[in-house]
Amino acid sequence: MISRTICTILLALLLAGPAIAEESVLRLSEPVSATEDYEDFGAELPAADQVHSLSEALAALPEIDGQSVLIESEVQQVCQKKGCFFIARDGETVARVRFKDYGFFIPTDSAGKTVTLAGTVSRVELSPEQAAHFAEDLGEEAPEPSMARFEYQIMATAVRIPKA
Repeated sequence: MISRTICTILLALLLAGPAIAEESVLRLSEPVSATEDYEDFGAELPAADQVHSLSEALAALPEIDGQSVLIESEVQQVCQKKGCFFIARDGETVARVRFKDYGFFIPTDSAGKTVTLAGTVSRVELSPEQAAHFAEDLGEEAPEPSMARFEYQIMATAVRIPKA
């Protein structure tokens, strides 16, 4: 009798597991377009002759400053509060990706996926308050306030996220 009860409880937990995991994923924006393979957030991803890696885009920063470019990168971390930014990584190169006019968000379960985005790249000085806010949204400890800090940021207008 006890083993049947335990089996029933385990089966119930197993079946509820995916539903519990899905409930913890935030999707505060709907995709503007979708296929079987991907979803576009913000705007549909524009066609372009060249897609840069994150490393290539940052290396070309003086030449592409202010220009919208297409960049492919892995999503390392996503803001778990809203999906209002993510950290893009290409090897040792990282940049924070924010969304133009705070106009859209990405699903909070996008970490680990390789995305393509359209946006402008810049080098940004961070105040201690901004650095602390960003760290909190990622669940990290705030950096020392006395440390001068900058980061590379991409202001994205579109992000294409694969479904798989």
